[in-house]
Amino acid sequence: MAERVIVVGCQLPNVPEHIYEESVSELEALVETAHGEVIGRLDQKRQAVDRRTYIGKGKVEELVALAEELTPDLIIFNAEMTPGQLKNIRIALGDPEDIKLIDRTQLILDIFAGRAQSREGKLQVELAQMSYLLPRLSGQGTQLSRLGGGIGTRGPGESKLETDRRHIRRRVDEIKKQLETSVAHRARYRERRKENQAFQIALVGYTNAGKSTIFNRLTNADTYEKNELFATLDPLTRQLDLPSGGQVLLTDTVGFIQDLPTQLIAAFRSTLEEVLEADLILHVVDASSDHYREQMATTNKVLDDLGAGDIPQLEVFNKKDRLTEHFTGGKLLISALDPADIERLTAEIEKEISTILEYLEIRIPVEAFVHYNPAKEAMINLKENYEEDGSVTLRGYLRNDTRLFATLKQYEV
Repeated sequence: MAERVIVVGCQLPNVPEHIYEESVSELEALVETAHGEVIGRLDQKRQAVDRRTYIGKGKVEELVALAEELTPDLIIFNAEMTPGQLKNIRIALGDPEDIKLIDRTQLILDIFAGRAQSREGKLQVELAQMSYLLPRLSGQGTQLSRLGGGIGTRGPGESKLETDRRHIRRRVDEIKKQLETSVAHRARYRERRKENQAFQIALVGYTNAGKSTIFNRLTNADTYEKNELFATLDPLTRQLDLPSGGQVLLTDTVGFIQDLPTQLIAAFRSTLEEVLEADLILHVVDASSDHYREQMATTNKVLDDLGAGDIPQLEVFNKKDRLTEHFTGGKLLISALDPADIERLTAEIEKEISTILEYLEIRIPVEAFVHYNPAKEAMINLKENYEEDGSVTLRGYLRNDTRLFATLKQYEV
């Protein structure tokens, strides 16, 4: 049975109306993703957030009345709340045993806890949850003593956090050490891929833009795809065979979102570093969203924060079958469900690759045929001709920062 939720938001003067509405709508979508049901909403416009209660005194009284009328299981605030704010609102509500209070950050952490599949992903969620909850223990009142399931209590962070701060700190140190091992392993794997001259593409974009659907159609994979936020959490890499010859590696990544919790950016940095290793970024945009421009800006800001802002980018506007009047156009407009559009996308990917890699035409003599297979496997858009003297001419695109490129350059025509 879905938990009944009241959402609470506060609009400040520097936040335009449409941005605020998008943020609250996104919060409601997050609630649905967490299998909750929004039964009420409370909004306030203020010059500044109330330091004691987030919303003003009059709105707190309205929230108390609304809670008495609707009897929610949960109240979620569209901001990262301080321990004191949560404590003061809980007191104003009469410290009810049957109502949980959480904020936007805790809701996102909760969704991530339910989605993590890999060992590394679960460790990252646990680290993010503990890093978030540790400084907030004093503000939770008796709420943590009553954790028994539901939104805001999923994942490893639900164990009795209030009982032993020292245990939590020890566990955080332990998780960090385990993640360091995973990070080192991932770094070695990335280095191997580079040594193998693999061209790497990362799918990025706002959550629910259709990245996993595109990933599956391009690589014939079967990753989880659904019309919900954060359907993908753990990154997955597959080989993409290009029609004109050659293979590249394609990685599906976690979706971005407005105000992604800092704990998650820190905890998932090693996962997001897959993007840093990319030669090309496919920025997937939900063209059907009324706020797709703002979503693109959010994604680009996260990329800049990661240090990936200078990586070549191909914008892919998805969901052309669901466009609204807000869409003003984009170079590559597709539907991930249309095979013809996936072919167009693949062709555009090949074009982008040809602008990034270096064109090379070589003739490999018979006595140097040991280089033939490595060259053929590494070159993109390969053309080959066998010559009368037994040599072979290869034309195609290749990474110019590899030992193979330096070796083959000596046979350039």
